[in-house]
Amino acid sequence: MKRPGPLLTLLAGLVLALFMLTLNVTSGTKTASSSYSEKSPSPSAPQSSAPASTPAPSPTPTKAPATKPRAPNADYAGRTDDDAASVAVSVRDGRAVAYFCDGRYKEAWLRGRVNNNGSMKLTAPNGAVLDGTIDQGRKIRGTVRDEGRRYAFTAAKAVKPSGLWRATAKVRGAKIDAGWVVLPNGRQTGIVTRDGKPASAPRIDPETGAVTVDGQQLTARPVTP
Repeated sequence: MKRPGPLLTLLAGLVLALFMLTLNVTSGTKTASSSYSEKSPSPSAPQSSAPASTPAPSPTPTKAPATKPRAPNADYAGRTDDDAASVAVSVRDGRAVAYFCDGRYKEAWLRGRVNNNGSMKLTAPNGAVLDGTIDQGRKIRGTVRDEGRRYAFTAAKAVKPSGLWRATAKVRGAKIDAGWVVLPNGRQTGIVTRDGKPASAPRIDPETGAVTVDGQQLTARPVTP
């Protein structure tokens, strides 16, 4: 009987080769699976995300401070409470000019600023002072202090031809300076000064301002600051 040595050896080698092949296939699968597990995140793991950027707040617009309105441009004319004199005031763009006149010898031209609330303090070169306040744009209520006396007055809003008028000229070598207060009812009070000497003024034509002084025709004009 022949010994099956070579055949058994060949068979043993074949079995060993199959075993090694199976082992390699199994190891490769595990390695790939392990590599995939390390590189791939778990489906249940929370996904990190970059925080959303918060937009910068828009700057709040700065409101310009409200500007208080000035006293309205207007003219006013009236009488003192004791009916001793007339007062006219012309207001333009925050300034005022006023004329205080008794129609005989007492007069004062006053100027100054008008505050936004309508109050004013006007002064004259002769020391006279007018303190007044515009009441809702309809009238001025105030006082005039002149030569130690105090005159309360009310001047209503005036529409041309009422208001304040003035004429200046040189007549027969004399310097003429005349002023008039024309009231809304047509009443006139005025003084004409000749070289510094006051006297009652003649009436003017309130429609044209025409007036005759010492025989010469002059033209009076409305007065504004």
